[in-house]
Amino acid sequence: MRLAKPHVDVGFMTNDWERAERFWRDDAGLPFEEWIKVGGGVRQYRFGCHGSVVKVNHARDPLAADAPTVYRALRIASDRVTDPTPLDHPDGVPVTLVPPGHHDIVGIEITVATADEEAARRFWVDALGAEDLASGDPDDTRYRLGDTIIRCVHEPDLAPMTEREAVGFRYLTVQVFDVDAEHARITGLGFREEWAPITLGTTARVSFVRDPDGGFVEISQRASLTGPLPAR
Repeated sequence: MRLAKPHVDVGFMTNDWERAERFWRDDAGLPFEEWIKVGGGVRQYRFGCHGSVVKVNHARDPLAADAPTVYRALRIASDRVTDPTPLDHPDGVPVTLVPPGHHDIVGIEITVATADEEAARRFWVDALGAEDLASGDPDDTRYRLGDTIIRCVHEPDLAPMTEREAVGFRYLTVQVFDVDAEHARITGLGFREEWAPITLGTTARVSFVRDPDGGFVEISQRASLTGPLPAR
């Protein structure tokens, strides 16, 4: 996979923007960048995070509060702390600040649950091009995509993820130079398509694929990173 930036973005959904804003701005210490309308009564508020973007999608209509998700936790490198420091996320997502370099984290680490470790490895390594940080410890399965660490935890009885629009940690975004080519390659490897590539004005061309446990991964070709979008 040819990345347009070496950082994975993370997507959250909430019905409580005021508490979410205070959390990401004041508790996590992330700078607010911009907000955009994404349709369906949803506004996306974007916070910078070591090159990654924390995308907080505020929904006007009530969201399901207990829909299964495979995204278990987020750890953020921060010079605010000298030891791992858990934060009180308003929607209950485990978010922890860690000193830069802690367990190789220089930006963010995302914890993802899987029922099938070999299928998950195929997705992260073969489909998304991540580096396997093999440690020899079966309880320490990690991959590096750009400078983002993906930590996989094995949950044999994991309930597959079915809903992207629900409260909590709901999806990831990978920025690439050619979304059509990458989408075709990933689905050609047998991974499930959620959305075929679509163009969002002059801003981006995006698609969604699913990991083996149902997790939503957005493949995005953003004009601000890649130049003008191809005519379709």
